[in-house]
Amino acid sequence: MMWQDLVFMLGSGLSIVFLAPTLRDSSARVPLGTSLPSMGIGFVYATTFFTLGMTFSAMGAFAAGTMWSLIALFRSPQGISMKLLARENLALFVSDLQYWLARRRSNRSYAEQYVALEQGHEHQS
Repeated sequence: MMWQDLVFMLGSGLSIVFLAPTLRDSSARVPLGTSLPSMGIGFVYATTFFTLGMTFSAMGAFAAGTMWSLIALFRSPQGISMKLLARENLALFVSDLQYWLARRRSNRSYAEQYVALEQGHEHQS
């Protein structure tokens, strides 16, 4: 093990210790503008450390990214977590995904798809 791997793992471990009270505090509100970028950075660091063979650092960064994910899910002031789990939003997501996949399978170019869509709207008017 490289000493740097241990240092990064300890740093991630400390961040988890410092973030735990925020996750436990039901009145805590952390803006998504803080938690989502921090979550993304944790996961990018985890991937980067893993590709460098720094397994302990990767696990620590992944754990920190996971902690930020939980904070974003449960401690955002907007209450986004419950909206994401709503049935209507899930049905809309599935519908959008099916539409996107159908467009990806189409043999038409992207420009033709938009022209066809625009012409379809003209006929409806």
